[in-house]
Amino acid sequence: MANVVLGLGCSHSPMLNMEPEAWIVRGQHDRNNKFLRDAEGNECTYEDLLRAASPSVMKEITMDKIAERHEANQRGIDSVRKALYDAKVDILVMFGDDHMEVFNNEIMPPVAVYWGEKFPYVQYGILKWPYEPNLKPDLWYWDEAREFPVASDLGRHLIESLMHDNFDVSHSKSYRSGIGMSHSYAFVYRRVMTEGVIPTVPIHLNTYFPPNQPTPERCYRLGQAVRRAIESWTGDARVAVLGSGGLSHFVVDEDLDHKFLSALKSNSIESHAALPLKKLNSGNSELRNWSAVAGAMEHLDMQLFDYVPCYRSPAGTGCAMAFAQWI
Repeated sequence: MANVVLGLGCSHSPMLNMEPEAWIVRGQHDRNNKFLRDAEGNECTYEDLLRAASPSVMKEITMDKIAERHEANQRGIDSVRKALYDAKVDILVMFGDDHMEVFNNEIMPPVAVYWGEKFPYVQYGILKWPYEPNLKPDLWYWDEAREFPVASDLGRHLIESLMHDNFDVSHSKSYRSGIGMSHSYAFVYRRVMTEGVIPTVPIHLNTYFPPNQPTPERCYRLGQAVRRAIESWTGDARVAVLGSGGLSHFVVDEDLDHKFLSALKSNSIESHAALPLKKLNSGNSELRNWSAVAGAMEHLDMQLFDYVPCYRSPAGTGCAMAFAQWI
């Protein structure tokens, strides 16, 4: 019988792969960011945010502060990596989202399980952020196509079990030519799974794109159902469950983040159901991946490695990072 022995949460922002000087460069590009939302969850422009921003934000974007937070982020990734390998797991189930790298307006499933024998990676040049020539390049990507092993038997069992559990899930055994895994999974392979490849089962959640985004409560219930499925599988395996993404971005919202971290620690579906849906769009939407892990891990305690609010402009744009485990 398989056992769920570990839960992990890890941000996957490109800022995690940037040297401190690049944060400011990225912040300058936020002037043209079409996904900005204000503190109430309303669509807005960079100039709207700048007019409303507190002058204290300037203290958050000094090079000393950015360097301090950059180092904290690297320690956070190291903590997640260490927890993964210390647990000696056989399979990693991953909740992640897609930025129209795989799915698009032709079809956008709210939940999809990948269970092909190999999980493909291809280089998405379009996803590379613009950099100044003297800044360290993004560590997110490889230059060549790759494939990674999938725990296909568990993947099929998850699909069948979730269907029996009243979740209508989509599934994929392969992608179209030239299409590979979403960024949310590529980050895990590139930065977390560095000490030996572990077979995975990727579960895609449509966090970003209305109108069929699952609610945080639904994601929590999905996590509960995934755990039931894993524990009913006849395979003998130690299984970890990971959520990739978040926290608040592209505007840092520390109040929302702390409310959400409290919900993660509560082991309470009600706390996830109470999250404000209007504020869970754009980058904030990725909190759903963590809600799914929380549901799967409600039998264990959540331990926060670190929370790092990473500002990159006077308008308060940036990304809040978090790193955690459930043991």
